[in-house]
Amino acid sequence: MVEILLFPLFSLPVISHFFQVLRGNVDRFVQYTTDIIYDHGKKTTGTKVYTVLLKALSLVYGLAVKTRFALYNGRVLKRKPVGSITIVIGNLTVGGTGKTPITEKMARTLSERGRKVAILSRGYKSRTAPLWVRLWRKYILWEAPRHRVVSDGKRLLLESDEAGDEPYMLARNLLPHHVVVIVGSDRAASCVHAQEEYHCDTILLDDGMQYLTLEGSYNLLLVDKTNPFGNGSLLPRGILREPISNLSRGDYIFLTKSTGTRSRKLEAFIRRYNPYAEIIECSHRPKLLSSLDGKTTHPLSFLEGRCVAIFSGIATPQLFEDFVYACHCQVSHKKRFLDHHRFTEEELVDVFDEAAEKEAELVITTEKDAVRIDPKREWRLPLYYLRLEVDILSDQETFECAIARLCLGEFGQRRFREQHALTPIQTAKGQNRSFPN
Repeated sequence: MVEILLFPLFSLPVISHFFQVLRGNVDRFVQYTTDIIYDHGKKTTGTKVYTVLLKALSLVYGLAVKTRFALYNGRVLKRKPVGSITIVIGNLTVGGTGKTPITEKMARTLSERGRKVAILSRGYKSRTAPLWVRLWRKYILWEAPRHRVVSDGKRLLLESDEAGDEPYMLARNLLPHHVVVIVGSDRAASCVHAQEEYHCDTILLDDGMQYLTLEGSYNLLLVDKTNPFGNGSLLPRGILREPISNLSRGDYIFLTKSTGTRSRKLEAFIRRYNPYAEIIECSHRPKLLSSLDGKTTHPLSFLEGRCVAIFSGIATPQLFEDFVYACHCQVSHKKRFLDHHRFTEEELVDVFDEAAEKEAELVITTEKDAVRIDPKREWRLPLYYLRLEVDILSDQETFECAIARLCLGEFGQRRFREQHALTPIQTAKGQNRSFPN
């Protein structure tokens, strides 16, 4: 009798509804916190109190960051040398600075120069084993953290939910260039695997500025030109992972999302902390429209005069939305989800139903979001993603010189400059890998 009375409370629909409500509340709280971090929204008493709390937490976080750097500087924590060229690609902030397109361009260019390239990623938001399984492996079985090969350079071995959005996208796009992609928390072990199993001589550490265990050869530091450092505060009050003074860690600084107009004020600000790094300006521009399975593509002119709906689950959706607006189409409505959001069937059905009700002809999303959607699923309206590419806006010789140095070291850079009669830029930092305090 008791079981009969309690059964409705624990039936699947009730449990499913409970988790849906819980997930919605968590998403709203995350969005509320994000609005405060980016200084959006209304200034209420509750917002001000929460802001003070976040500021206090950012002071604690900053102390932890400085302590960690000091431990590596003092060699209390050891850094592992790598027997191949290791290029660290990352940024000082959270959110989208355009790392994935830059990583893809670097991997493609280096591969075309004859390097055997591997990309190592943490695999953010990828599906992992349950916590109890990981604790059992680590503390009972004494197993090292496992890495997962997304691509061996010949074929895709994992889907996006296991690999993570960006690693899967990189592996898929770089398959013709035979680039190896590996995900795992222990990227030192992933590096050894890439070298021994696939004979890779060039390692790209994706989003690796804060991964200090590996001894990087060069640091490629990305700065989002549309929002370089947020409000200047560290997490969780601001978007900074490290103090702004750590700009000095970059050997090359890429100014991303540029419109082509130089910002001498930003460049001068960067030079205050890093007078030696070469600054390379680049833009992210839409290239074409593609169906999720890649079998159908259209030029951007395909959108002209059409009514479309757009949705995304990325850190900075504004740039994507601006690209769509620039295609001279009518946007019936747009829907934003949190970064790396895993879409449910119901959410996607709602997106397409609303698009159809507002007489949209097709739906557009981002390439990162597209990898989280089943390409075989048929929707109420055609679905395409916007494929982006990176354009180097600085002198092409500057970028080619950087590639020459990355491939051949200082000798390659000097030889390239002599061949093209370029003025040398001071590189007094060289291989100095001490960190700012």
